[in-house]
Amino acid sequence: MKLSPSQTLHQIAALIGCKYVGAPDFQITGINEIHKVESGDLMFVDHPKYYDKALQSAATAILINKEVECPNGKVLIISDDPCRDYNFLTRHFSPWKMTEGNRGKDVRIGADCAIHASVVMGENICIGDRCIIHPGVVLYDNVNIGNDCIIHANAVLGSDAFYYKARPQGREKMHSCGSVEIGDRVEIGAACTIDKGVSGDTRIGAGTKIDNHVHVGHDTVIGENCLFAAQVGIAGCVVIEDDVILWGQVGVPSDLHIGKGAVVLGQSGLSKDVEGGKTYFGSPADEARQKFRELALVRKLPEVIQKLGL
Repeated sequence: MKLSPSQTLHQIAALIGCKYVGAPDFQITGINEIHKVESGDLMFVDHPKYYDKALQSAATAILINKEVECPNGKVLIISDDPCRDYNFLTRHFSPWKMTEGNRGKDVRIGADCAIHASVVMGENICIGDRCIIHPGVVLYDNVNIGNDCIIHANAVLGSDAFYYKARPQGREKMHSCGSVEIGDRVEIGAACTIDKGVSGDTRIGAGTKIDNHVHVGHDTVIGENCLFAAQVGIAGCVVIEDDVILWGQVGVPSDLHIGKGAVVLGQSGLSKDVEGGKTYFGSPADEARQKFRELALVRKLPEVIQKLGL
């Protein structure tokens, strides 16, 4: 999420009542989480496991719950609860508002589009040329759709991230203020759900085709010309390179990377990053040839046990 206008370190720290390390007039130009940060961004970290990763990231402002040495070129904001304060800041700079009626105030639609009257659109929506959007589609705030796209009935683009902070009294919802970016010539099947980024974007590359009942989690980046069959489930913060095929009911956990041209066969469950150009099967998935060999050996186990008299 970009800040317009940018804020000084002193202004941000004053909003959440925290002390800081760095020049008071240091400029903060955005707020983002660790998967999406770039220079000028503020991010939060609240676990020792991730301190080094945060301090060495591209972010130049770190909201942290421990006094540490400040890296060169960065500033720190010291908080007793960085997640709480990060949530406060995203709500402050990007508050949620209910859209009145079925169309927000800032909706831009390109030429020669066919959009059914029942489609609901929030704020800050941009739809390219020659798009077809079928009945019952819901576009939450901050959705950008390229040219020549087709979105089938009852798909939902831009719903909130499934992201919660565990608290003694329950789970605190992270405020979602990111976006969904859809490239040219993308087709999205009926009843698909695509979550917006927490503070960055969820992205689907040009030419990708998605079957019915597919879920894409927050901040996931999908490359060009991918093919996903029905009931594929992709968690948040996944990176999928170009030309990947995921067949029906494949499950992809968060933070994984799928290489260019990989094929994952139906009902497989990934448990780790996978290289491109190979075919995978099983749960946990492995290269398909290896997995099929293992299954063949398992079928022989009763015979082996009988021969051994066990």
